[in-house]
Amino acid sequence: MNRLKEKRVVITGLGVVSSIGIGKADFWNNLINGKSGISEISSFDTSEFSNHYGGEIKNFNAEDFVDKFKINKFNRAYCLATAAAKLALSDAKLDTKNLDTREMGICFGTTMGESEILKELNDKWLYSGIDALNPNLIPQYPCNSISLNLAKDFSLKGPNYVIPTACAAGNYSIGYAYDLIRLGNTEMMIAGGADGFSRIAFIGFNRMFAVAPKICQPFDKNRRGMMVGEGAGMVILETLESAEKRKADIYAEILGYGLSADAHHMTAPEANGISQAIKKALKEADLRPEEIDYFNAHGTGTSANDREECLAIKNVFGGFYKKLPVSSIKSMLGHTMGAASAIETVAVSLVVKHDIIPPTINYETPDPDCDIDCVPNMSRQKKVNIALNNASAFGGNNACLVLKKFNN
Repeated sequence: MNRLKEKRVVITGLGVVSSIGIGKADFWNNLINGKSGISEISSFDTSEFSNHYGGEIKNFNAEDFVDKFKINKFNRAYCLATAAAKLALSDAKLDTKNLDTREMGICFGTTMGESEILKELNDKWLYSGIDALNPNLIPQYPCNSISLNLAKDFSLKGPNYVIPTACAAGNYSIGYAYDLIRLGNTEMMIAGGADGFSRIAFIGFNRMFAVAPKICQPFDKNRRGMMVGEGAGMVILETLESAEKRKADIYAEILGYGLSADAHHMTAPEANGISQAIKKALKEADLRPEEIDYFNAHGTGTSANDREECLAIKNVFGGFYKKLPVSSIKSMLGHTMGAASAIETVAVSLVVKHDIIPPTINYETPDPDCDIDCVPNMSRQKKVNIALNNASAFGGNNACLVLKKFNN
């Protein structure tokens, strides 16, 4: 394909539901002020575990965004995704009732989908027998039901995809939505990811001894693990022509993305695979490493992830790596699974819009293996023209998205 014929794709709407804020304004204010969204878990009993903290959203009222009937019919991931999508559409000043909805679709990423449905079915079967199962719960479990029902809610008739590539799913979904628009398959897309707070994920990561007791400390020598979180991030993507025609506010332009599936290990990341995704993103966007002004890291706070990601940064950026600001907002939010890189895309869009880099909080002791500029503890004002949003996932799924400050 001749790239001269490809359409430019821009971000015109941001929607976020997180433990540090609902809506872009609260989220951004708390993000740049280094507010922690970690608290004691209240959605289920953690007394049998040694860890009791996570990134739960305490002030989310689903009825503010979802019809009461649907709240009873669907689960938390759907409610979070619906809220983020409505916030993004409102931010973009779009009303789907006034659009040609054949030209707008959804690309949605998730790790767990509606995992609490599976937990409820398992508990019923275990404690009350198979006859106690509620058959109405079963259609709610497949993760494609979230994307399907979002399309129904907004009467969207364009492309509809679910990409469940675990904790990199948000970047994968936004990248594929970008492809669909730039190649002329559709005019607009809602893209992002969502995951509700999951008992299954909490148990799983605890059994892997990957969860920190109270705080997440990415890149710190004494880091003790990640924090399980929840949330949703959605962005509105559209052609530049469409955005300019309706005089939309543009947050950022997408220049490309890079993927790798190294299959190095079921759970552990690997520097070479991460490096491949970053290099592919730079090649796709026709950029040199020294042109990058900010790197939003996957930065989970686990020993293996942070070490391998920092090694990948060194591999790609060479002697420039110490001059590159790198931060992990998971230090504030916890790890929101399939929503993580979608929420981080919202954050990076605001970074290139406002030239403020959020901090990596809870940083105390430098680690020689992670001797990057991790923007410790306080946000930083800096001109950010081009930023990378990096994500990794189980099974070696890596995705790196390139965002640029919009210039006519």
